[in-house]
Amino acid sequence: MGPKSERVYLTIREWIAAGKYSPGSKLPSERTLSEGLEIGRTALRQVLAKLVAEGVVEVHGRSSYRVPDRSVTTEAPTDVEPWKIHGERTVYDNRWVKLNLVDVEPPGVKRFEHHVVKLHHVAIAAVIDDQDRVLMMWRYRFVPDSFGWELPGGIVDPGEEPLQAALREVEEETGWRPDALEHVVTYQPMVGMVDSPHEIFVGHGAKLVGEPTDLEEAGHIAWVPLSDVPGLMARGELMGSGTLVALLHVLASRGAGASPTSAA
Repeated sequence: MGPKSERVYLTIREWIAAGKYSPGSKLPSERTLSEGLEIGRTALRQVLAKLVAEGVVEVHGRSSYRVPDRSVTTEAPTDVEPWKIHGERTVYDNRWVKLNLVDVEPPGVKRFEHHVVKLHHVAIAAVIDDQDRVLMMWRYRFVPDSFGWELPGGIVDPGEEPLQAALREVEEETGWRPDALEHVVTYQPMVGMVDSPHEIFVGHGAKLVGEPTDLEEAGHIAWVPLSDVPGLMARGELMGSGTLVALLHVLASRGAGASPTSAA
């Protein structure tokens, strides 16, 4: 940041540290801040994005910011009972998918058999370069019969750590080797019926080490500007929950307050 941006950055931090804006309160609008601090809107947004990344402020709606309220916590309810599991049997099993019937009994409901699809443990990576672009692949998926952009990722092999799987998959599918990756979240994509833990990693920087070696998985490889992501999302050109979760995390961490349709 330049001297003016640095001055504005320090001023806003001092305001918050001194209690001028209390936890949970909104900051003035971008227009008010721009005029009051004598800084252009583009430079101001860069300052605000840095403050968001540091957790000093958070995005609240579109182009609106507030001071995080660290005192607000959500305690787990204690009045919800787990289901009882009486048994489980396998209906179908191969190297890719396993289908079980689980004998369950929800609280106050007659017991019944519930389908559970067990899939593989998956690792997915969003790699960002120094130009704010993300490494992606344009691919065809025959199941939805459509083309779209995806992040590199794949199955965690037996005995393999998810981080190593993510690093391996990026290189195999794109030919780029990430400098480093950081785990950000583990989630289940269809928690009501499918068991398939998805590990999301984000990293910055990569070097080209060769051509993709996984020809079945590789597609057209490109560094896509993060500023294009909301538009791709609005047009339905991002495929897979892992791609969406990872990119939404990246945008949120950078203070991307624009709605998906605003960049379409």
